[in-house]
Amino acid sequence: MATTPKAAAKIRAGGRVLADALVAQGIDHVFAVPGESYLDVLDGLYAVSAKLHLVTCRFEAGAVNMAEAYGKLNGRPAAAFVTRGPGACHAAIGVHIAFQDSTPLLLFVGQIPFAETDRESFQEVDYRRMFQPLAKWVTQIDDASRIPELVAHAVDVAISGRPGPVVIALSEEMQKHLVTVPDIGRAPVSRPHPDPSAVAEFAVLLKASRKPLAILGGSGWTEQGRADIGAFLRAHDIPTTVAFRRQALYDGTAENFAGDLGVGSDPALVARVKDADLILAIGTRLGEAVSQGYTLFEASGGTPIVHVHQEPSEIGRVFRPVLGVATDLNAFAAQARLLKSGPCKWADWTRELRALRMKSYAVPAYDGPLNLGQVMRDLEALLEPDALMTCDAGNFATWAPRFMNFSDNQRFFGPTNGAMGYGVPAAVGLKIAHPQRQVVCFVGDGGFLMTGQEIATAFHHGVAPIVLVFNNQMYGTIRMYQERTYPGRVSGTALTNPDFAKFVESFGGHGEVVAETAEFAPAFRRAVASGKPAVIELRMNPEQITSRATITQLRAQAGGPKHPVATKRAAAKPRAKTR
Repeated sequence: MATTPKAAAKIRAGGRVLADALVAQGIDHVFAVPGESYLDVLDGLYAVSAKLHLVTCRFEAGAVNMAEAYGKLNGRPAAAFVTRGPGACHAAIGVHIAFQDSTPLLLFVGQIPFAETDRESFQEVDYRRMFQPLAKWVTQIDDASRIPELVAHAVDVAISGRPGPVVIALSEEMQKHLVTVPDIGRAPVSRPHPDPSAVAEFAVLLKASRKPLAILGGSGWTEQGRADIGAFLRAHDIPTTVAFRRQALYDGTAENFAGDLGVGSDPALVARVKDADLILAIGTRLGEAVSQGYTLFEASGGTPIVHVHQEPSEIGRVFRPVLGVATDLNAFAAQARLLKSGPCKWADWTRELRALRMKSYAVPAYDGPLNLGQVMRDLEALLEPDALMTCDAGNFATWAPRFMNFSDNQRFFGPTNGAMGYGVPAAVGLKIAHPQRQVVCFVGDGGFLMTGQEIATAFHHGVAPIVLVFNNQMYGTIRMYQERTYPGRVSGTALTNPDFAKFVESFGGHGEVVAETAEFAPAFRRAVASGKPAVIELRMNPEQITSRATITQLRAQAGGPKHPVATKRAAAKPRAKTR
């Protein structure tokens, strides 16, 4: 049968070839801070603007975090573009987030002309050496005719196995070279399926168990895969936890949801995990946060662990499993869903762990006018069913997972590497990519002043995320450790802050200050109704350093002074602002 001949490739400059290569690979969002080192690519992006959305950002770390959040939600990479030298250095934190969070990401870095290599030319950096420990692959394109090949391979690397970031440097003059080269599209790749014998052994181990516990984690989950693994866990009534900041993977309202394992986990849950007789670690790496500092399990394999992961080298990396299954997570979930459920021998165990979750979920009567536990419960009732939530790093980040049950279609994302400055850019990027969905950001006063300027990007692109700033006038996590180790000796952790509501108002946005519990729900409704980018400043009681402890309690445990926490706030109670 005759085939239709392909259209002859046209002569194009390297910058245009790169833009077309992104389109051919299905990349539809680019987050960028412009630089002279990739002017020709910017011109190429102009030519494909009908197919690819270019988002101009205010800081390179913000641009890469936007791309990382996109990859987390969609399971496929977005691209970030930054200029050479300082731009690449600023972007490195986002690459580290993507690496430890297993998020597919493409970072393109403008580079010096390759003829000037090793002369310490203006802003010269060897990106292969710089990014080697932070990325799955680092390359540099010096030949424009290889752009389609290398971009296609970069996408394949980013999404295969354990997903992660790829860094591509673009030499300056290469972008101007005229070449005749065809575009390369995506290649259909069959994902690795689990060995049928491994699935059968998994079923045998589960049947013999009396106290199983599932830990869901990792990335690369599709909506179908998430539905399949949820159906399996519910059908077998297996108590289910999520790994650190992986709340997006499971319905927190389900009767078998037992909470999260990570930073700020319920100590009662952590204690009961040690009583489990079978751990189903599905997708998670069993890293430091999940394993509570590598203390929750025995490296030699005391508690039987079934470890399911896309990357074979992650299985048994620290804890030796009784069964390791190297497979695509979604393929495993589809097979697990087919397993028949028999009489449940662990119903009491599941109800016990669920009761612990609900006990931790109950809101205590915290001191002070603003009860953040109740604020989180009020927010839970106000959120849309498919809301997207982003979270920065800090002690404040434990309030939402403790006092909110995220429902099946909601998503909650945060950096598992604990990077501050993630929340606001991530929220802005998600709102740009999914303008029809409600997007709410949780960020501390410290993290907001690192990348909060990306709220300007929201105004520039006409989207309206809602940012909750938890203001306790300190670097709260470090202060907590400080009080545990050097009680009362406060050094380097106090902060002086602006009026965050006025900050967003200066752009033309909606600002609120909430100092009492009852003020929050009306303030949030007004923020939603405004249709503008909004900041709601939550003026916390600085004494309540975590959802489970006060500074006074930490000092008492460490044998330190008992005097109260001093703040710089005026004595008069601030009132909520109606705007």
